Amino acid sequence: MAFPGAPPPGELAQDPIYGYFTAVAGQDGQISADELQRFFTLSGIAEPYRPFSLETCRLMITMLDRDMSFSMGFTEFKELWQSVSGWKNTFASYDRDRSGTVEGHELQQAFSAMGYNLSPLMMHIIMKRYSVQGRIVFDDFMSCTIKLRVLTDQFKRRDTTGSGRAEFHFDEFIQVTMNI
Repeated sequence: MAFPGAPPPGELAQDPIYGYFTAVAGQDGQISADELQRFFTLSGIAEPYRPFSLETCRLMITMLDRDMSFSMGFTEFKELWQSVSGWKNTFASYDRDRSGTVEGHELQQAFSAMGYNLSPLMMHIIMKRYSVQGRIVFDDFMSCTIKLRVLTDQFKRRDTTGSGRAEFHFDEFIQVTMNI
């Protein structure tokens, strides 16, 4: 059965990600946060790290949920797959001691590599929020990275002049911050 947003039937057999999607998507052709968590746990994509929390899976869906359905179709799932794979590789490359965690300086380097130039104050806030004894596990790295992406995307949409300033109405601000 083809789902909305799926590639044309001739391309389906050639897209291995579509096979993963159909194994997880409900009858509605959408993936909810709990279905996504179950998929990631069973697929082992987070290995060798612990499975993603339900909250991280909610954030993943929110990041790509353009139709505000609080679920994801195939196109969104495929984009998520690529993002998760890239972020996992980034995390692994900065987890130099293979502890399954990154320290503050490694996190700063990872964020810089992803194009985020964060101030020392922002890094301090992130470390206070996400670290345990100065180390951040993969699930928390994912949550933080997703939040950075969502906030950056929302800010860039409103900073039409590239001045580093954006205007938000209160309802827009609440929508953006409450969804992440």
